[in-house]
Amino acid sequence: MKFGMLLSIVTKEQKLLFDAAARRGITFERLDDREIIFDLESDRYQCSVVLERCINHSRALYALKLLNGRGIKTVNTYEVARVCGNKFLTTMALLENGVPTPKVRIAFTAESALDAIEEMGYPAVVKPAIGSWGRLIARIDDRNAAESLLEHKETLGSYHHSVFYIQEYVRKPGRDIRSFVVDGETICAIYRTSEHWKTNTARGGKASKCEVTDEIADASNRAAAAVGGGVVAIDLFEMDGRIVVNEVNYTMEFRNSIEPTGVDIPGKIVDYLIRVAES
Repeated sequence: MKFGMLLSIVTKEQKLLFDAAARRGITFERLDDREIIFDLESDRYQCSVVLERCINHSRALYALKLLNGRGIKTVNTYEVARVCGNKFLTTMALLENGVPTPKVRIAFTAESALDAIEEMGYPAVVKPAIGSWGRLIARIDDRNAAESLLEHKETLGSYHHSVFYIQEYVRKPGRDIRSFVVDGETICAIYRTSEHWKTNTARGGKASKCEVTDEIADASNRAAAAVGGGVVAIDLFEMDGRIVVNEVNYTMEFRNSIEPTGVDIPGKIVDYLIRVAES
C-alpha cells in the first residue's frame, strides 16, 4: 500500500503523523501543494490513500476533488472538506440532521444584516462563511458597532465579505470544548479556557482534559456523521445546560491536545488511514 500526505508546510502535527506512521512501518509520500501540478487528463498519483493536511482551504478542496475523481481514497473526502470549510454549509448539515447548534441568520446586504442582528439581539457574532483560527470573527455589542462593521465588510467587497453569517452570542463559562472524532468514535476532548471570548488555542486558549460524557460523545458523533464522517474536530458550547455544536473542522490541529488527554491522536488517525486503504 502507498500512503500520501497532501500538505502545505511541515507543521508539528505533520511531524507527529510522520512519527506515528513510521512506528507502523509506513512512509508518507509528501504531496506539497506549493509544488504539485495536476494534469486533469492524466492519472499520475496512485496512492492507496491520501491524508489531506493543507493550510489553504481552496487548495485542499481542488486537490481532493481531483484525487477523489480519479478514484483515490482521501481522508478527508472532498465532500467533507466542502461542507466543513463553509460555515453556512456546516450549519445546514447540522440542522438537517437534528444536531443542536446556536441560532444563525444569513443575509446578503448590510441593511438586512443589521435587521437580523437587531432581531437576534445584542451581543451577536458576525463570521465569514469561510475561515479558521477565529480570524475575522467579530462580536457586536450595539447598533453603532454593527453599523460600522457591516459598512466595512460591504466596502471591502471580497468574496469573504459578500455574505453575512450572523450567529447568536453564547455566554460560555470561560471555556468551550473541542472533541476529536475518528471513524465515528469520539476519542477524546479538551476544554479550551480563556479570559477572551474567543477560546481558540491558536489565540492563546489553554487546553485541559475534558471527560467525554455520553452527551459530548453523542453530539460529536452526530455532528461528524452529519458532515460525512472521517477525521474531524468538533467545537462544542455548554449552552443553557446542554451541549450544542458550534463548528466542525476537517483539518484540525491537535498538538496541544495529546498531553492533557493522554490519547495518541496521530496514531489513531494513521490507524484509520490503514483501515481506509485496506477497505
